[in-house]
This record gives sequence, structure tokens and C-alpha cells, in this order.
Amino acid sequence: MEFLGTTQTTSYCGPKKACGFSALPPAVPAPEIQECYQPYYLPGYRYPNSGRPSLFYKISNAQTCMDEGAMCLSALRPPTILPALRSALFCRYSPHDWDRSNKLQMRGAEASRLRASRLTGDSMRLMQDKDQLTRQMQEGTSRNLGQRLSDIGFWKSELGYELERLLNENRSLETVKRRLECVAEELNCPLQVALECLYHREKRIGIDLVHDNVEKNLIREVDLLKCCQEQMRKLAQRIDIQMRDNRDAQHALERDLEDKTSAQFIDEKCFNLRNTSDCISFFHGMEKVDGTISVPESWAKFSNDNIRHSQNMRANSIRLCEEAENLFEALSDQMWKQFTHTNLAFSARISEVTDAKNKLQTQLAKTLQEIFQAENTIMLLERSIMAKECPLKVAQTRLECRTRRPNVELCRDIPQFKLVNEVFTIDDTLQTLKLRLRETQDTLQLLVMTKCRLEHELAIKANTLCIDKEKCMSMRKTFPCTPRLMGYT
Repeated sequence: MEFLGTTQTTSYCGPKKACGFSALPPAVPAPEIQECYQPYYLPGYRYPNSGRPSLFYKISNAQTCMDEGAMCLSALRPPTILPALRSALFCRYSPHDWDRSNKLQMRGAEASRLRASRLTGDSMRLMQDKDQLTRQMQEGTSRNLGQRLSDIGFWKSELGYELERLLNENRSLETVKRRLECVAEELNCPLQVALECLYHREKRIGIDLVHDNVEKNLIREVDLLKCCQEQMRKLAQRIDIQMRDNRDAQHALERDLEDKTSAQFIDEKCFNLRNTSDCISFFHGMEKVDGTISVPESWAKFSNDNIRHSQNMRANSIRLCEEAENLFEALSDQMWKQFTHTNLAFSARISEVTDAKNKLQTQLAKTLQEIFQAENTIMLLERSIMAKECPLKVAQTRLECRTRRPNVELCRDIPQFKLVNEVFTIDDTLQTLKLRLRETQDTLQLLVMTKCRLEHELAIKANTLCIDKEKCMSMRKTFPCTPRLMGYT
């Protein structure tokens, strides 16, 4: 075994030499050794004597032998410790340093392992998060494409529906125009019937004396009976202009519908693309290319504007058709058409009045039911108020009896506290019930007044139905009906 910092020729590394004594010297006080060399102890190092006590014990033995005289030979005297030996001993590390170094190495290795483990876990979580993010983004894009396809389908259906209605209006305009062209100038004026209807309708009562659609049609019928031919020519010219506007709106709808069909085909192809599709490829830089010319708001607004424009054209067409029908009523050739419109207005008004009357009757029945329930509620509230009086009496009697407890027994204990709380609660309940009783009684009075008003309104509606249904419609059943008056000849 080699000792670091020394050689194998040092005296303490060789075999043990006898000192001429078979045993240790007798136990006598050891003489004090005065060393001429004072070692310098480095900070942080241990004292070397504690590391090798046997060496210094040998040196002590050798010094004792010298004091006793010729007991030991000069060849057997152990050598003194040289400065080189002291330096070698001072360069040694202590077991504490060794343990501390091992613990530091173990802690460093553990920290490195933990850092590597955390890095591995973080990397796995990062990959999972990014995979999940990618899937979510792709699913979100697919959902957006699906929503986009739904929006395109919605606007396609709206455009198709509006285009169909516009075509129907165009056909209606063409029909009206043909009828206007073949209308005769001869008039058969049912002015008396219209005036009689207006006279009877003046006998309506109250709020039913309204300037409704029936009255407007009757006045229009009377007015249109006096002038027609010039208005008919002007109306034909306006219909021609309106038909040109309708064709422009139709072209805009058809072009928009065609663009929607192309966009739907492209988006369906994109929607059906998957990670396993064969037709996918890299197109670098496409995300930087912005060839769009609209945003979802402007895109929807474009189709909405086309539909609104078409609706305006259709509304204008409808107004022209209605005006044409009114003019047909003004002409002898089209008096039946005006008569039919007036009758339809009568029927609609009669239906409205009948519906209003039925609703009033329903409300009257419900009001009577509410009156009955209010009376029952009042009775129940009165019973409930009477029923709360006995518990209040019991609680107050208990409190009064407990006031007669002697001396220190007059304790504000839990029963006392609960009795006081019970009295306040029951009293508050009684006040609430009495307040609710007064409110219910007031509500009952309001319900009775409402019943009276409903009965009055029902009488007004019955009078209006008698005028419109029995008097006016009975006269208008005898109006002449011929194909010539409808404008088909």
C-alpha cells in the first residue's frame, strides 16, 4: 500500500523494529516534548495527529528510551519527523471531507437526474399539448368550414327562394299587363252598393269606428269608378319599367347564386380533405397571399342587399298589381276584381273582428275564473289569519307566564328567546297576510271592473259583425260576375 505524499523508504513504512524491550515501559508520567518545529495548520484541514496516533506513540517511546540511557542502541532510535513528512500528512483529506465530497457528488447527480426527468416530462407534455393544439385547430378549421358551408347553403336557399318569388312576380306582372291591354272601356258602376256599405259602416260604435282596410277598399271602389282609362295607360307604362327593374334584380340574383354554387363546391372539397388524403401537398407562402376582396360581414351584406333589392322590386310589383286590381275595379271590365278584393277585405275584417270577439270572450271567461279564485283566496286568507291567532295567543301566554318566574329564574334562556322570536314571526305573518288580503280585495275590484269593460267591448264587436257580415255582405252577394269584368276577354 502506498501513502500519498511519501515514499516506500520512509521509516514508518518499513517493518517494525524492536527497541530492545519486550513490552511497553512502565506507566510513568510522560515527559513533556518540546518540539522545535511548529507546524502551520491550514484552514479547513484536520490536525494530522488524530489521523495517525500510533506514529506519535512510537516517537514518544523513542524519546523515553533516550532519557533512560544506554537502554537502546543508536541504530534502533526512530527518526524524527522531517518537514517533508509533515507536508505529506498535511496534504491528506479527512473522512469528513470524503463523505461530504461523496454527498455533493450524489446530490449533483440527483439534481442532474431530476432536471433530466423534468425536461423529459416537460418535453412529453409539450408534444402532447402541441398535438392536441394541432388537432383542435384542425377540428376548429373543419367546424369553420362546415359553418361556412352551412352559411353558403343558407344564402343559396334564400337566393333561390327569392329568385323563385321574383319570377312569380314577373309572371304576375306580365299577366296584369295583358289584362290591362284587353280591358274594355265600358264601365258597369256598382256605386250604389259601395255607398250603401259605407253608410252602414258609419253606424259602428266606439273604437270599431275605424278607418280600416274595408273602408279604404270601398272608398277606392267609389273613386275608381269615376276615372280609369288614363290611369290604366299610366299603369301599363309603370309596369313596363318595373319589369325591367325586376329583370335587373333577377340577373343579380342568378349571378350571386352561381357564385355561391362555385364557392360551395370548393369549400366542400376543402372540408372533405383529411390528413390521409392523396391530393394534399405543401404550398409554401400561401398563408401570406391575401387575395380576398370581402369579409364575412360584407359577403353576407352583398347577398342580403341583393335579396333586399329583389324584395323591394317584388314589393313594388305587388303594389303595382294591387293598384292594377284597384284600377280593374274602377273599370267596367274589372269591377268584379275590385269587388272580390273588397269582399276579401270584408272577410278578413270579419275574421279579425270574430277573432277579437272570441279573444274577448276567452278573456271574460278567464276573468270570471280569476274572480272566483280571488274570492276563494280572500276566504282562505281570512281563514289563515284566524288560524294564526291561536298560535299567537299561545306564544304570548307562554311569555306572560314565564314573566312570573322568581328572582334569578327570570333568565333570558333559549326558550325565552325562541318565544319572543315566535311572537314577532307570527305577528309579521299576520301583517303580511292582512296586507295580501287587502291586495286581493283590490284585485277583485279591478277584476270586476275589467269584466264590465269586456262585456261592453263584446257588445261593440257584436254590432260591428252585424253590420259587416249581415248588412254589407248580404248586399254584395248580388254583384255581377262575368269573364269580361275580370279582363280575360
